[in-house]
Amino acid sequence: MLSDPDKAIGEAFGAAKGPDEQWPMVPKRLTFLIGPDGFVKKSYEVTDVGAHPDEVLADLRALSA
Repeated sequence: MLSDPDKAIGEAFGAAKGPDEQWPMVPKRLTFLIGPDGFVKKSYEVTDVGAHPDEVLADLRALSA
């Protein structure tokens, strides 16, 4: 989790909402799986917070295999 008051990181990663979207002041809830090489391996727009951790952990295990 990080603080991004000027929205620079949110805009760079596609998390900032446009002014025409619902609740434009609230950023999208995104997760990025970053590999050992420092590159984003997968991104997720979180819609089901209950199932999301299991999905990310499964992908992390597959990446580590």
